Amino acid sequence: MEKELSLSLIERVIYGNGKVEVSQKAMERVQKSYDFLRSFSSNKVIYGINTGFGPMAQWRVEDAYLKNLQYNIIRSHSTGAGEPLDDESVRAAMIARLGTFLQGKSGVHPDEVKLLTAFINNSLVPFIPRHGSVGASGDLVQLAHLALTMIGEGEIKYKGEWRPAAEVFKALNLTPMEIHIREGLSTTNGTSVMTGISAVNQIHAERLLDWATLASVWMNEIAASYDDLMAAELNEVRRHPGQQIIAKRMREIAASSSRLTKREHELYDGPHSEKTFEHKVQAYYSLRCTPQILGPIFETLEYSARIIDEELNSACDNPIVDPESQNVYHGGNFHGDYISLEEDKVKIAVVRLAMTAERQLNYLFHDRINGILPPFLNMGTLGLNYGMQACQFTATSTTAECQTLAMPNYVHSIPNNNDNQDIVSMGTNSALLCRQVIENAYQVYAILFIALAQATDCLDIRKDLCEMSAGVYDRIRQIQPTILEDTPFYKEIARVISWMKENPLRVGLE
Repeated sequence: MEKELSLSLIERVIYGNGKVEVSQKAMERVQKSYDFLRSFSSNKVIYGINTGFGPMAQWRVEDAYLKNLQYNIIRSHSTGAGEPLDDESVRAAMIARLGTFLQGKSGVHPDEVKLLTAFINNSLVPFIPRHGSVGASGDLVQLAHLALTMIGEGEIKYKGEWRPAAEVFKALNLTPMEIHIREGLSTTNGTSVMTGISAVNQIHAERLLDWATLASVWMNEIAASYDDLMAAELNEVRRHPGQQIIAKRMREIAASSSRLTKREHELYDGPHSEKTFEHKVQAYYSLRCTPQILGPIFETLEYSARIIDEELNSACDNPIVDPESQNVYHGGNFHGDYISLEEDKVKIAVVRLAMTAERQLNYLFHDRINGILPPFLNMGTLGLNYGMQACQFTATSTTAECQTLAMPNYVHSIPNNNDNQDIVSMGTNSALLCRQVIENAYQVYAILFIALAQATDCLDIRKDLCEMSAGVYDRIRQIQPTILEDTPFYKEIARVISWMKENPLRVGLE
């Protein structure tokens, strides 16, 4: 089946004001699934249509109450707690839910698909609390909050303001979702919230890897490192494609630099009588080993992108309505293990990015290590002024928090639901923890880039940098001027974070 959704679509819709367009073929699948379920469900026992939910599935529900059954799961499960999920994650979750319906395996009425598409394209943000999901049966509680708004109840953020859902429906001339057969269960049952959060995580993790790649080039420019650390001949003899790709990207970025040193010119050009070498023969690991460090992160993100893309285009509810085989199958496609495991891996990979940035920052600040820069990049009076000294506290503490959060969440299953859900994925928690690590990593990298600009000024080498380093230097300097006197610049750090998020580098798109 042709894929209707992709990570790139989510990126366009959430960050580029794009719109979701549902193909005619997809709508035909939805209609066919609905028509089949309507005829097939008569005089049969089908979970969630004429039975209770979860452990209550052993009780038959009388025909007179079937619509009430669907409304009841929405209202009874709207029990989330905590702050609302961020707008991007909620919108991505709605796109992921739409992806499930478009497979034509859910038996929902086409009107639900149209309404959900209208929610997405009108930038509506249903109130969905952060806490509530154990990741199986998917995101029941959080998706119930989505469903609550679709039936005209609950709250929706519209044009930046929280308003009763009924008011928003009236303002946009929308009609609340009607229950036909199983719209309540189909909307609440599945992995869409964890998938939506993961899609947003994926976008930002890939952007952070690009920033990390540039930072690693710029670091080596400041150190005037020998450029063979990124040589094709060196990196190709280690067979991992991620390492080779990162090295290639670094070479492409560095091509216009005049700061990197040729080993063959400095050390291979004739006899040397020196007993000690002023310039380091090999740079520190946080500079020299960046292809080897960032390579596995690249491959981790490459794989997680595939898993998220597949989940976006999967039917993840239960039961599965299959018009082709004329059957309804009961199973566990709502189980979030695929997402939970990948988000733990992405989280660990991003923690490694933050750790690398923190070590690179330490190199810039530590004059006895770098040997070429003033302590803490202090361009004022030593002793009287402090340069960027206190920034290291923030970067170090934030990185330490990332390391604590790196503990895998995938293995933290707690049985619940009268032990009906005896092993669960905790996928949404995994995605949310990953999201926090990504936010932390942006903070560390924002400080690192301010420091890279400051180090560039200390050495007066802006004219010698590669084009990309020089371009980012110029933009950083528009936000944070050269630091000469002690002054608060926490607002500037926040502005650099926002700028980085909003201006992806797009390094080396193969």
